[in-house]
Amino acid sequence: MASLISTVTLSNILLVVLLSCSAANAQLSANFYANSCPNLQTIVRNTMIRAVNRERRIGASILRLFFHDCFVNGCDASILLDDTATFTGEKNAAPNRNSARGFEVIDTIKSNVEAACNATVSCADILALAARSGVVLLGGPSWQVLLGRRDARTASQSAANSQIPSPFANLPALISSFAAKGLNARDLTALSGGHTIGFARCTTFRGRIYNDTNIDPNFAATRRANCPASGGDNNLAPLDALTPGRFGNNYYRDLVAQRGLLHSDQELFNGGSQDALVRTYSNNPATFSADFAAAMVRMGSISPLTGTSGEIRRNCRVVN
Repeated sequence: MASLISTVTLSNILLVVLLSCSAANAQLSANFYANSCPNLQTIVRNTMIRAVNRERRIGASILRLFFHDCFVNGCDASILLDDTATFTGEKNAAPNRNSARGFEVIDTIKSNVEAACNATVSCADILALAARSGVVLLGGPSWQVLLGRRDARTASQSAANSQIPSPFANLPALISSFAAKGLNARDLTALSGGHTIGFARCTTFRGRIYNDTNIDPNFAATRRANCPASGGDNNLAPLDALTPGRFGNNYYRDLVAQRGLLHSDQELFNGGSQDALVRTYSNNPATFSADFAAAMVRMGSISPLTGTSGEIRRNCRVVN
């Protein structure tokens, strides 16, 4: 589709990104499982094809899982751990409770991978690969996923509550939360474009459609019809009003038209430092696709567990 850039251009961009990775991130490798699990990427992709064919929204849900995982102590699959009688994980942290989804898909991928390569591939790497597959299957760009992460043996609900960016945040807070993870303002604006797919719950955008003034009145009225001033917290609305099931740059066009669904979305185009970049993305889908792909490589390299750190979980929901 028109929003995709050429393979050559994207390869060149990713080469620059990979060469600029820090020494810690360089421990990851695109060929990490070339010998130990050569069919890994095919297994992940085929399982994701079946999942997306059943429900297109799942591609967005898996992408969100990966984002929420990486922002809490790095990309270590900690978000996948279930609570137990003696362990409190991240699934019931405020940003994830009643909204994080797709865990069953990751379980299925893990089961299929274990059947082919027992006790070899981490849940963290499976989640990274599944996120890319979800984006590609919905029409978005591809990128080279660096592999070799290991799985955390613990999780942090408090870190999930404090470190995952809030849908109510202003621009300085968003820039600060991304900077804390080694990501810059351009990464913030590019990665926010993941909201071109998927849905949000009424509770996350009620304040925007009833209280914000930098909002198209017709858009606000439309959203109020399915998100009352009280009640209906779990009613859904598309983050991208035009094409929520297709990855593209309409999200940025919505921002320029003051139709961002979340307060944090519209903060990217509200007279601040990211306005020019939002306009660029709204007019140039190739630039957005390239920046999104490069930012996903950087986000996927946040504080990975490698070497002998962590473990390779046999079940993504519980530590070995």
